[in-house]
Amino acid sequence: MTAVYDSPVILDRRDGPYGEVVLRRHGALLQIIANGCFLMDTSDGRSERLLVDAAYRALDGRPEPNVLIGGLGVGFSLAHAATSPGWGRITVVEREPAVIDWHRDGPLAAVSATALADPRTEVVQDDLVAFVNETSDTFDALCLDIDNGPGWTVTDGNHTLYSPAGLAACARVLTCGGVLAVWSAEPSPEFEGTLRNAGFQQVRTEEVPVARGVPDAVHLGVRPG
Repeated sequence: MTAVYDSPVILDRRDGPYGEVVLRRHGALLQIIANGCFLMDTSDGRSERLLVDAAYRALDGRPEPNVLIGGLGVGFSLAHAATSPGWGRITVVEREPAVIDWHRDGPLAAVSATALADPRTEVVQDDLVAFVNETSDTFDALCLDIDNGPGWTVTDGNHTLYSPAGLAACARVLTCGGVLAVWSAEPSPEFEGTLRNAGFQQVRTEEVPVARGVPDAVHLGVRPG
C-alpha cells in the first residue's frame, strides 16, 4: 500500500521588495517560504519563545524593559512577549508587507491577534539592517529572528548584520547592559567568537533539542556599560 501525504496548499504568493514570499498550508501547519527557502512554520515555537525569555532573563530584573524583535515570522516571538506583563514597549520590525498582512488580516492572525491588539506593541515595516543603522530609539533587548542563522541568511544583504559592523549597529540601539539575542537553526561557535570580538560580554548559547538533527540555538551577548 502506498502512503498518501498531504500536499502543501499555497494560500498567498507575492513578489515582495526582496523577492518572492509564499504562505502555504501543509496539513495543520502554516509555512513561510522566501525565494524558495523554507523559513519557519507553526509546528513548535519553543526556540522562538526561548529567544524572548532568554533575553528577558539576561536583563536581571530590569523594570519594564523595551524589546525590539527583528522579524515577525509566524508570530511566536511577538505573541510570547505580549503574554508577559514584564516587558515594556514591544517593537517588531518586519520588511515584508505580505507577512504583516497575513498577521493583520490573514491566517496568521490566529497566532498574533492578541499581541497586535496589545497597546505596548508597534509593528514597523522596514528592513532591520537599515533600521538599526538609522533609528534614534534605544532598546533594552534586541531579539533577532530574520534568518535561519548567522551563516544561513535569507538574502545576501543580511550577512552584514552578523559582521563586526552589523553587530556594532546592534549595540548602538541597545541601552547599557542591554541584551542581544540571535536565533539560529544550529549552534555557531564561530558566531560566539564574533560576538566577543565585537565587544559583547557574557556571550553564551542556549539550545533547544529538535526531533532530528542539530538543535536550534539562541546566541546571547550583553552590551557593556
